[in-house]
Amino acid sequence: MNKILKYRLKPEIALDEKNLHSFVSPKIKDGASWKLLKRSIDARGRKVSVDVEIGLFQDTQDPWSITYQKPERDVSNARKVLIVGAGPAGLFAALRCLELGAQPILFERGKDVQERRRDLARINKEHVVNPDSNYCFGEGGAGTYSDGKLYTRSKKRGDVRRILEMLVAHGASEDILIDTHPHIGTNKLPKVIADIRDTIESRGGLIHFNSRVEDFILKNGEIKGIALANGEKHEGDGVILATGHSARDIFELLEKKKIKIESKPFALGVRVEHPQKLIDSIQYHCDNRGDYLPAAPYALTTQTRLNDVQRGVFSFCMCPGGFIVPSATAPGEVVVNGMSPSKRDSKFANSGIVVAIENSDLKEYHKYGNFSALTFQSEIEKRACEITGGQQKAPAQRLTDFLGDQLSQNLPDCSYQPGLQATRLSEVLPEPIYRRLQLGFKDFGKKSRGYVTSEAVVVGVESRTSSPVHIPRNKETWEHIQLKRLFPCGEGAGYAGGIMSAAIDGEKCAEKLIEQYINV
Repeated sequence: MNKILKYRLKPEIALDEKNLHSFVSPKIKDGASWKLLKRSIDARGRKVSVDVEIGLFQDTQDPWSITYQKPERDVSNARKVLIVGAGPAGLFAALRCLELGAQPILFERGKDVQERRRDLARINKEHVVNPDSNYCFGEGGAGTYSDGKLYTRSKKRGDVRRILEMLVAHGASEDILIDTHPHIGTNKLPKVIADIRDTIESRGGLIHFNSRVEDFILKNGEIKGIALANGEKHEGDGVILATGHSARDIFELLEKKKIKIESKPFALGVRVEHPQKLIDSIQYHCDNRGDYLPAAPYALTTQTRLNDVQRGVFSFCMCPGGFIVPSATAPGEVVVNGMSPSKRDSKFANSGIVVAIENSDLKEYHKYGNFSALTFQSEIEKRACEITGGQQKAPAQRLTDFLGDQLSQNLPDCSYQPGLQATRLSEVLPEPIYRRLQLGFKDFGKKSRGYVTSEAVVVGVESRTSSPVHIPRNKETWEHIQLKRLFPCGEGAGYAGGIMSAAIDGEKCAEKLIEQYINV
């Protein structure tokens, strides 16, 4: 008989494999086997505890074992599905095509995960941005080198467990099936991505790198294929458009072809970095987190009222034990993001702190039509670059100076490799956003004593939180509302907000395309 036991344990028991075994094993009777199913740290009380779920089973077959199996059929000669973008949406769409018997052909403007590293090094060391290969573009998408967090609230969108199992089958640690907030890490995720590529190619799928889409082949209200920058043309039974939140040229192409797009609300702000020890002391209520607790994360949110308009200010993509990285996708702009290695062992903790931007906040940009939010986003990124000298140095202030709108006389150590330049961020950010961030930080300081400190540095700008453009699709068929056989997908189209939700969306788009145009 299968059974689940629940315990609240000390960290030194729950987070150490040997100690957990010593605790659980004496409680198991009648020769039953057991397995750790869930693990969640609870730091709300004065003493940190860990909630665990232990699964008991009598027979030799583990009822909670991984059920996902890699696809085995060869699809080399099957009907073709074209997938634009090899981020999580595109890759998981391709895996689903294999399962359903269609041949996925992926087109990625950037390079594979190994080659991509060289361009990331050039951004950090030489301030050179390759528009096709950077922290946003390339195999695996933006999440590959910006943290690899796997948490999603989108439980209703699809089978989250299935996506996690697929990642484990391609080399991720089984811990992601256990932890409440699973995380692979930027040092390990590239190997997982490369293994997914191997599965796709070994079963007859194709992946074209350095292949930027420059045009769509349209006929009689349908998309028939795509044209690449190198002049090649490819046709298939449908196109899954999974280009991510920063593919501005694709948005421009859609507009040029009169394929409907819409300006979309997003969020914009800064990234703040604290010493990890300080965040640990705030979250864990201790001077030293010890040998068992991981680097502490945090999540903060508040509502601000300015000129009788209420807007949320919230933490975004918090990276404990991590680094701030340059995420520009073109020369002449400065964009920052965060990442954490699997061990989360950096001495820094960083998080985006952003303000919700609604279309009603962008009245002076409405003249740009569908590009009103994108133009607003782009202008701030360019201003951040100009004010620091035109390279990848980021404008920054000590947090206490940010609150007082004072130029920092010096800046604390920071993980951002291209370097910082002391700047009054009020000269970069529009006044309403700056003032809301001030209000937000002040409230966070009240909620988390010690959070507002001169040891923290505020770095600009955190602007790629989500796509500023929405590509509408039919709620039933999932294809574009005007253009048959085009399936807008993932973050870039406005239907996902991270690795997990993008992967789920990619799978669903593949299913819908194949159901309507191949399995008929």
